[in-house]
Formats: sequence, C-alpha cells, structure tokens
Amino acid sequence: MFETDTDGIHQEAATGALPGWERVEQLVQAAHDRYRDTDDGTVADYIPALAEADPDWFGICVADTAGGLHDVGDAAVPFSIQSISKAFVYALVCEEFGHERIGELVGVDNTGLPFNSVIALELNGGHPMNPMVNAGAIASTALMAGDTAAEKWRAVHDGLSRFAGRELAVDERVYTSESETNSRNQAIARLLQSYGRLDADPGEIVDVYTRQCSLLVTAHDLAVMGATLADGGVNPVTGDRVVSADVSRDTLAVLAANGLYERSGEWLFQIGLPAKSGVSGGIVAIAPGKGAIGTFSPPLDAAGNSVRGERATAYLSLTLGLNLFASPEPGPSGPGSTSRTSTPLDARSTP
Repeated sequence: MFETDTDGIHQEAATGALPGWERVEQLVQAAHDRYRDTDDGTVADYIPALAEADPDWFGICVADTAGGLHDVGDAAVPFSIQSISKAFVYALVCEEFGHERIGELVGVDNTGLPFNSVIALELNGGHPMNPMVNAGAIASTALMAGDTAAEKWRAVHDGLSRFAGRELAVDERVYTSESETNSRNQAIARLLQSYGRLDADPGEIVDVYTRQCSLLVTAHDLAVMGATLADGGVNPVTGDRVVSADVSRDTLAVLAANGLYERSGEWLFQIGLPAKSGVSGGIVAIAPGKGAIGTFSPPLDAAGNSVRGERATAYLSLTLGLNLFASPEPGPSGPGSTSRTSTPLDARSTP
C-alpha cells in the first residue's frame, strides 16, 4: 500500500469549493513542513541524466480553477515531465478523434502489469490497453496531428505548452540520455507496427515520444496543467480553451483507472483523486471542478513514485476536501443533512 502517513488527520468532504485563500496557503505550507525531512526513497538512475537530481528538492503547488496559485518550496525547479506527459497527449488526441474512436485505438483498461510491459501487449493481440502505459502512450503520440515526425512533435510541443500556459523547453541532456537507453520503447513500437497498430515509422515516433518526455516543467506547471483539466479544458491562468469539457472528463476517468499503473487501485483507495506520476519525481493530482496539486521530489518508492509527493498529496486531499469519494458527516437532522458534527476546516487554527 502507499505510505501516506496521514493517520489521525480529519477527512474533509469532497463537496463545495476549496477553503479560503489563506487556509489553502496554510495547508500547502503545512504539507511541505510535514514531509520535507522525509528521507525515504531513492533517485532514479536508469536514465543517467536523472541520477544527478538533488534528493532534497521538494516543491508543492496547488492551482485552483479560478487561477489562484499556491507555491511552496522548490515549486519553480525545472525537471523533465516524463510519463506525466502521457495524460496531456492523450487529451490532445481525444480532442482530435473523439470518445469512441480513441477508445478503440488505444483502450482504457488497466493492464495490471508494469508500465513498460511487452507481455501486456502480446496478451491482447497487439492492442494497447490504455494510454498511460508505454505502448498506449507511443500509440497516442503517433496519432498526433501531422504527416511527418516533425509536424507531430510541433503539435505535441504546442499542446503541452498550452496546458502549462507558457512555452515549454526540452532538456537536451535528458533527451540525449533517454535516446541512448530507450531500446525497450523501440521494441514496443516495432511490436505495435507488427500488429498493424502503428502506421508511422517506429523509430521516428519513439524519438517524438522521447522528446515529449524530456520537456521541462515545474510543480507550478503541473498544477496549472492539472487545473486545466479540472476546469473543463480551460487553462485557469491564460483563459485559453485547450480541450473540451468532454475530453477533460474522459482524461480524468482514464487517469483514475490507470494513472499510477498497477497501483492505481491503491492510489484511488488511499487518496481518491485522478493522478499521474513521473520518474523524475513529479506528481499531478486533479480534483474536478476545484483545481490540482503539483508536487516534485526526486526520491522514489519501489513503484517509481515520489515518496514526498505521495504523502503531501494524500495530506492535501484529506485536509482540502478533495477526495472524490468523501461525503459530509450526517448532522443532527439525520442522514440527508449537510451540516457537520466536526469543526469546519477553515475555522481551525492548526492543520
């Protein structure tokens, strides 16, 4: 199970809006204070450039759908987006192909196997099971608009930049490092091609996918990108409609089922939010209609998820009332009452 370390913290109900500005500021700071000295986990080293990350980096940002931003710690430190990019590329291809067609092409079901599994692809006749595993992500990238790899890359770059509300740059060192170690992704792409699931050149698509994963973001960016999905596809900072409300809904559903790979059920059970993690140490978690949490801390657990990020997200899900499955406690008027028997969150003096 995820090590959330939230025993004894009161669960707020997932109804209404976020607490007031000052209370959100207080709770984001409290989450950072609570977990900044956690020393569990190890920095990823299977991609050489990632091994150089400072294990002490820890940033949190909460973005609300009104455009409010709450940054604490190393929320402005850039890192490569890695697998988190899958969620936003999926949204872009959903916008292009629609609900039914993208479900047929890429799928939405959890494989129950690791993100880079070849067996999952073979067991399902070469059909990617969902866009959050590498096979589905590579197939999604291949579906991006453009007749050439260069045009597809421009579409990816432009789309993810619109989600972030600023032009994103590629970390060339990470891109080079990953290009030298991505033989498994190349094999997955060729296997997709052998099943007739990839029309483009496998090597070129893997190169676009590698660049996509090497885009530099911050915890601040992740929160804005997540809040764009939370706000029905409208970037709450720029006001730009990036995707439709229907696409946002579909993307969040896929994230809830598959965003943490074979541990997605545990994550939803413990934290109750659609989310996506990346091997650089980033996590984005989205509360529909409310906003998103972006975290960054390089040390990872055995499943490849940021230890501090998991715990901070769990804490904020509880204290901000974001868990999708939490209901108000029955009040004195009976089961249908929305009044609470506990002290309202924004009236408490301490987290």
